[in-house]
Amino acid sequence: MKAWLLDQPGLEHLHIGEVERPTPDAGELLIKVEAVALNPVDYKVGTNGNSNWSYPHILGVDLVGEVVEVGSSLANIITGSRVAVHTSLGNNGGFAEYAVVDARACAVVPPDVSDEAAAAILCAGMTAYEAVMQKLNTRDKETILVHAGAGGVGGYAIQLAKKLGLKVFTTASPDNFDWVKALGADIAIDYNTEDVTERIMEETDGRGVDLILNTVGRDVATADLDRLAFSGQLAYIAGPPDTSNVKGFTLSPSIHEVALGAAHASEDERAIRNLAYMAEELMKLLEAGELNNLVTDVLPFDRLKDGLEQLQTRKVRGKLIVRVRD
Repeated sequence: MKAWLLDQPGLEHLHIGEVERPTPDAGELLIKVEAVALNPVDYKVGTNGNSNWSYPHILGVDLVGEVVEVGSSLANIITGSRVAVHTSLGNNGGFAEYAVVDARACAVVPPDVSDEAAAAILCAGMTAYEAVMQKLNTRDKETILVHAGAGGVGGYAIQLAKKLGLKVFTTASPDNFDWVKALGADIAIDYNTEDVTERIMEETDGRGVDLILNTVGRDVATADLDRLAFSGQLAYIAGPPDTSNVKGFTLSPSIHEVALGAAHASEDERAIRNLAYMAEELMKLLEAGELNNLVTDVLPFDRLKDGLEQLQTRKVRGKLIVRVRD
């Protein structure tokens, strides 16, 4: 089969080649891959490598395709099913014509949801879903700050938060203000020219926001502590805040780590099956027309590396998808 092969850490070592088609073991499925989503984690791990890999390695955490072989009897997934799955970083991924995946993490794609849309909601959508719907306690809350609202995770989080009735603040560049507001953001803040903390305090009469989803990094997450209301909650995906300057029994914050890949690594049955559940819930919203899939470009298979390089600029709006087959 054709695959994008990483000969050693560093995207400069990524190239198209031929490798033997894999065979599923018990509890696994062989997927004929139709579409994959590109995510920041793909270029990050491709750049840094993983001590558990053997090379050449196949990247790609998100894929959609047809089940062509079942490793053992499975009640809910059969040959011919179309599935979407967020895969483990420790294994070969989906940047190939075929891939082996953990059946427990697979969600069946509804007939009216396209391959591209199903791929788009996996890593980014599931991260947003876990943060907004499972980690943060949104009951009786009024406001949320979603960082980087024009990105994949931010774009899905805005939509989910708005469905819950929250007032949504987001950070973005002015070129993306119309985009994030169309997704449901009430107030967009230019993180390049505005003091985000001052703007949040102005808009909330000095109280701060109830909830924050930080998709940017540790330094910004630390600054977010000054944007939280009393007993507020902060969920992060790119590094925890430094809480050493938060005096005990004052702000009383709750901090939540969101890490999809950790579910696979944990080998916890319930956590792995939750990956499928989140994908299924998001695809229901897609099917009902209640969720923008955020797909802004679809690339052919031979331009996959170009797409990863675009992501590295951190200026991509929405989701980039690659069609593996014409």
